[in-house]
Amino acid sequence: MTKYFDDFVVGEVIELGSVEITEDAIVEFAREFDPQPFHTDAVAARETPYGGLIASGWHTCSLYMRLLCDAVISDSSSQGSSGMDELRWLVPVRPGDTLTAHYTVLDARRSSTKPHRGTVTFRSEMLNQHDEVVLRMVGRGLYGTRDAPAG
Repeated sequence: MTKYFDDFVVGEVIELGSVEITEDAIVEFAREFDPQPFHTDAVAARETPYGGLIASGWHTCSLYMRLLCDAVISDSSSQGSSGMDELRWLVPVRPGDTLTAHYTVLDARRSSTKPHRGTVTFRSEMLNQHDEVVLRMVGRGLYGTRDAPAG
């Protein structure tokens, strides 16, 4: 069932699912996109303030995005995003962590200039298996309305 702008309710919390993160995935992502020693080298990472290997924040964001796509966006009238207002990495993500994500609707406004779409303002969080918030962001998603013309 396609989710339209009209279906987002302020205060609604959408559970996005969970993902387990492995050491191999941390290193593979970091080698390509964020090659800092605390992301790519478990031995060198022990000598950093983190005391061990941690995932890149961008890796955590990409895991969140996958969960969001699977749970909401892939079966929605999504038209992209106009950006993020806040992005915080609050607790390091480590090999073996299981991250669970949710999406809270903060506001939903129909566009006054493009009435067949609206902006959903949301807060997203990912928590580890200890219920610590590892990622928090506030952003905006653009969605088509149910009465939008086809095409």
